Amino acid sequence: MNQSTSHIFLVRPANFNFNTDTAESNAFQHKVNLSPEQIKQKVHEEFDGYVSRLKENGVEVLVIDDSLTPVKPDAIFPNNWGSFHADGTVILYPMAAPNRRTEKRAEVIQTIQRDYEIRELIDLSKYENENRFLEGTGSIIFDHIHKIAYACLSPRTDKDILIEVCNLIDYTPKYFTSTDKNGKEIYHTNVMMCVSKNFSVICLESIKNEKERKMIIESLNNTGHDIIDISLEQVNHFAGNMLSVKNNQHKELLVMSQSAYDILTETQRKKLQNYCQLLPVHINTIETIGGGSARCMISEIFLKKFKP
Repeated sequence: MNQSTSHIFLVRPANFNFNTDTAESNAFQHKVNLSPEQIKQKVHEEFDGYVSRLKENGVEVLVIDDSLTPVKPDAIFPNNWGSFHADGTVILYPMAAPNRRTEKRAEVIQTIQRDYEIRELIDLSKYENENRFLEGTGSIIFDHIHKIAYACLSPRTDKDILIEVCNLIDYTPKYFTSTDKNGKEIYHTNVMMCVSKNFSVICLESIKNEKERKMIIESLNNTGHDIIDISLEQVNHFAGNMLSVKNNQHKELLVMSQSAYDILTETQRKKLQNYCQLLPVHINTIETIGGGSARCMISEIFLKKFKP
């Protein structure tokens, strides 16, 4: 089982903008003084630059265009609605914001299915009717090698649905509470935690419960992960929102935003460089308005690819 993949997809947005439906639970979103046209231009420049940077570094990137209607302001963050597993399982997740639920498009699944083998599609969208949510690899950080699913509980991450997912794919759930400097639950686990094959970037300061913090530290230690602890201030600059991917030479790259890279200390960077090449990307407009960063824009494909 691989922890990182070289096959990913990104969604090029059609109507990216500040999403008022998600702002209440996402403290990372901010409005900017730009016209819709200016936002669109900047976001498309950042998106295309991101894709180019990934491809230049040997990552296989599938770009799927968002549909114009219905309007989906957060379509650029496809990791929240689906996960694509090595055994051929695809899971669709219950989304908190009604205007994000239409991101789960059949056309996207069909596009992926042309090149990859899907054996089973599990749709958990029914929980949206109960106002219970679990937002994909935003909510869950998978350690695929050791079959562990880490999650900080929040309005967007339901404990019981997490346990159900773990039962379906035979993973062990490890859940905890993570809060920001104002005591507000951090909306997604992937904002404060990243797990790669050999290391984990995590904000231990955000896990206030000593027993829970100890449990997570022990789990990471027992699975051989070098813990790279980041501060809440670094979390505010998306330093937790990173993802390891592999390129066509099987080299590990750690993708992050430029703002995340800039806020890391030299010691932290050197520690990370022991394991991978750091790959910062310029997406300031996207992360400021959207409240999500480089990891949120990537949906990993672990499915088996058909031979040409």
